Amino acid sequence: MNNRLEAPAAVDLLGALAQPTRLEIFRLLMRYRPHGLAAGDIGRLLAVAHNTLSTHLAALEQVGLLASRREGRHVIFAAAPRRADALLGFLADACCSERPTRCDTAASAYPSRKEPRATDAPLRVLVVCTGNSARSVMAEAVLNREGLGRIESFSAGSRPHEAPHPLALGLLDELGYESSGFRSKSWDEFLAPGAPKLDLVITVCDAAADDACPAFPGTPLQVHWGLDDPAIVEGPLEARRAAFRKSYRNLAARVSAFVNLPFEEMTLTELAPLLAAIGRMDGATDRSLEQAA
Repeated sequence: MNNRLEAPAAVDLLGALAQPTRLEIFRLLMRYRPHGLAAGDIGRLLAVAHNTLSTHLAALEQVGLLASRREGRHVIFAAAPRRADALLGFLADACCSERPTRCDTAASAYPSRKEPRATDAPLRVLVVCTGNSARSVMAEAVLNREGLGRIESFSAGSRPHEAPHPLALGLLDELGYESSGFRSKSWDEFLAPGAPKLDLVITVCDAAADDACPAFPGTPLQVHWGLDDPAIVEGPLEARRAAFRKSYRNLAARVSAFVNLPFEEMTLTELAPLLAAIGRMDGATDRSLEQAA
């Protein structure tokens, strides 16, 4: 099959991607290929309103970067890897001696969307920030939902606040997460008798990474995904809400990259460099970039 792209079509593809939300939609769905995601899940992970999302999805589907199908009550959108291959090939033709690596997914048919998968041995992940009030709480929520039974996530703080930040809980509620059970707690709870054996500890703030992590049961792998603290943003309410939304989107991008790894088939040693690379994604603090270098 001829997958060559001509200049006018390349302009259309680049034009469709030349908008921040559409670019993030396509990047998200490339992580979830070949299954794709329901429109509601795309909106939740990117914190984008339904009416705005519909416009962006239509623009991407019109140029062939996405394909959609209906499964029961859900409309599933999936990235079209061959179209992305064609664009990469077009861009590489003029400047590269080798064409870029192709996506290894057939574009003609997409498997059914991913469903929760129960397991007796989920990967147990503890997300840590200093106060356990914002970033770690949001990360815990996304990991448990996107992990689809493969991950069991918790969060804690090295110096926890009295309660989670109301803007973090409000955003989670708005996006359809169950937030009533969240509370700020010390990482000491995960040292107590009967605490779950951890596989992975993720620090999401630089201050928590500076605190010496205790010897958690199970000798878990530790990685740093440092992000700026949305709780320190001052000013009008809308500006503070925007900071939490940005932090959530950065966390959701990292989680979506993580959950699409075949981590059940990998040792923690094999997983470590991939998790470090995830820590370098958009929004990473200087500390994260230095540690992952």
